[in-house]
Amino acid sequence: MALDGFLLDLLEDPVDHGPLLYVEDRNVLYNPRRRVAYEVRGSIPVLLPDESRPVSDDEHRALTEDPTARTTGTAQ
Repeated sequence: MALDGFLLDLLEDPVDHGPLLYVEDRNVLYNPRRRVAYEVRGSIPVLLPDESRPVSDDEHRALTEDPTARTTGTAQ
């Protein structure tokens, strides 16, 4: 299940407080600056630094070039 658009507008990385990329097909929120991914479990984003995982160069490229990726944290 996709994350709600309103929620996506509010989400940011818990460490650097910057925007994330949401890739629905992979159930992941990705921080390309820190190269860490946060899992989305049952439409609940798990934004705990201890639960994040590092991302390889290939996965980084795939996530940042995914045309369906949406940037979070756009609420002002």
